Amino acid sequence: MNSFAERFVRSIKEECLNRLIFIGEESLRIAIAKYIAHYHEERNHQGKDNLLLFPETKLVSNQGKIQCCKRLNGMLKYYYRSAA
Repeated sequence: MNSFAERFVRSIKEECLNRLIFIGEESLRIAIAKYIAHYHEERNHQGKDNLLLFPETKLVSNQGKIQCCKRLNGMLKYYYRSAA
């Protein structure tokens, strides 16, 4: 058994799929694509010293105003500092 795959499946089910009602296959694909982008680019990973897996250089800053970005109508949120 692959513990990483099992953890991802549990995360996407609890944080995304169980909270939405899908109207057709296209809405399901869009929600999964947005969750995967959030999972890899915006969500801190505890197993990796609480760091982002693929951080964007423009979002890594210690100065500037804190901004909130939302995905899936605010169900997934992440915070970053804007460029100073």
